[in-house]
Amino acid sequence: MNRVQITKTILWIIVGLASAVGITRFLFGLGAATNLTDATPWGLWIGFDVMSGVALAAGGFVITALFYIMRREEFHNFVKPAVLTAFLGYIAVVVGLLFDLGLPWNIWHMIIFWNPHSPLFEVGWCVMMYTTVLLLEFSPVPLEEQSRYAKIRSFLMKLRFPLVMLGIMLSTLHQSSLGSLFLIMPYKLYPLWYTNILPILFFISAVALGFMMIIFESLTTHWVYRKDSDTARTAKLGGIAVWVLGIYLVVRMIDIIANGKFGLIFTSSRESVLFLAEILISTIIPMVIFSVRRLQYNRNWQWIGATMVVFGMIFNRINIGGLTMIRATGDTYFPSWMEFAISFGVVSAAALAFMFAIEKFHVWEKKPKDPRTDPFALPTFDRASGVWLGSPSIAARTRYSLAFIFSFAIGFAMIPDNKIHSEGMDEVPVTSARGGDTLYIDGNLNNYGVSFDHTRHAEEARSGRGCVTCHHMNIPFDKNSGCWKCHKEMFTRADIFDHTWHSSPSGANIACDKCHPAGQLRTTATVKQCADCHKDLVAPNSTITFDNYLAVSYVDAMHDLCIPCHQQAAAAHPEKPMLAQCGGCHGQVPPENRIELLRNEAVKPGINPVVLPQMKVQ
Repeated sequence: MNRVQITKTILWIIVGLASAVGITRFLFGLGAATNLTDATPWGLWIGFDVMSGVALAAGGFVITALFYIMRREEFHNFVKPAVLTAFLGYIAVVVGLLFDLGLPWNIWHMIIFWNPHSPLFEVGWCVMMYTTVLLLEFSPVPLEEQSRYAKIRSFLMKLRFPLVMLGIMLSTLHQSSLGSLFLIMPYKLYPLWYTNILPILFFISAVALGFMMIIFESLTTHWVYRKDSDTARTAKLGGIAVWVLGIYLVVRMIDIIANGKFGLIFTSSRESVLFLAEILISTIIPMVIFSVRRLQYNRNWQWIGATMVVFGMIFNRINIGGLTMIRATGDTYFPSWMEFAISFGVVSAAALAFMFAIEKFHVWEKKPKDPRTDPFALPTFDRASGVWLGSPSIAARTRYSLAFIFSFAIGFAMIPDNKIHSEGMDEVPVTSARGGDTLYIDGNLNNYGVSFDHTRHAEEARSGRGCVTCHHMNIPFDKNSGCWKCHKEMFTRADIFDHTWHSSPSGANIACDKCHPAGQLRTTATVKQCADCHKDLVAPNSTITFDNYLAVSYVDAMHDLCIPCHQQAAAAHPEKPMLAQCGGCHGQVPPENRIELLRNEAVKPGINPVVLPQMKVQ
């Protein structure tokens, strides 16, 4: 087999393995395919597939800016492959994001439900629009193969310059906004990576990576197809990239020194080793390679330098996306083999699509030609069976199909039995609120509760419905029952009837016919209603009603009860905007009366906690 066949066979094997894992992930959820936890919700798929994928696709806007805006026409041959790489890169980002989202079928929500205050909203919209722009930019290439689409192609060609300008603007926005996502994590991200200028660093590094990705893609594909590389022009791109890498290094080091973090680089900690390795691989060594003229014009050194920047910048995104947060969260995370399979599978599928486009369309000036399609070439036979597999295209189809199916079957066989089930939500029993006039509501005892001024709320309720505004049930032998008595589970629904207790001799010891009429089917329609015995079960004048005895989770009960009132109050008091916002109740530190108690308590992540910055108790 030639290099193209070997490369495609390997890629199809990876895609087959990833397909098996992908089906497992969508059937059994994230827990079956990843090592992610509540403390580490972002892992390899966010760091590599999304953040690195967006950065790797930066070659599209970089080369179009260089060619169309700066009129550097010597780089014309890089434009089509770079735009195609960017388009496939963004498609891969979207596919990778679908694997990572817990509810991937809701990905369209950002189109309808706007949250303009979120950087992720801007990133999502920019990625969506830039992918469309890239599609329109590249469409004239496949359309030129069919004369029937000549008018459409001509129309798109007229729009090329506005599309290029729009693409550059959108790329600038979302490449920097990806860095903005981490500005809210000053206590989780290690100081060597956290800075207020993260958006600027993300943008500069994406520009440098864009140049290097063009060199890497050009040298790699030319080697696979045995095509002469344009090393003179790739050397020029490398020379430009040296300046961008230099700016990136200077800005980053000045920021570290100015913020007094320079000493952290040499502490020999795990993070300092990661930082030094990242800077050397992504920036310093490639700068040396592309600054020495003898190395700059050598194809092998060009490939080494470009590969180091690509790997180093991916390393940077993975460090920011999760690796350097492990110290703060106290969690231990290493991606499972299935996470690696999905990531490599998405990249392999994009690479196969790239090769298909190169072979079928005029991405290069000349389409690569398979030497076996020469009408004078002798037929080749399968080495094992001695059988002629058909024409080159049919033989390739047979070979790749076999590779895909074989790895697909192996992928399913490798999935552990104990993984392929849905664990669902953990049951977390709720405890009562503590305190007197002011209650500390911390149902799962993870020390991230809410202070609730019970006395003040009770005074305000007197002008309305009184206590039944909140306390809508009276369980037997109780009055104005507390929320925790029915909403007994923190995150899941709870059965407040308990049929076993009512029928058990050790419980209420009620005979069956006391509730279920004799001679009738025992259904909810025929059973005696609870209120027939418990006359005051539902508090008079209560507006909160229910159809069954499955109480919503404690979290839902609190939010459903508090948020509507707070929204009304916020509308009536515009001078108090925090009334209806999460931070109005959920502070980042416990109240003063809890600080002293926390001195002797270990703050543990526990089960399903809301992970907030580490509390500092003086």
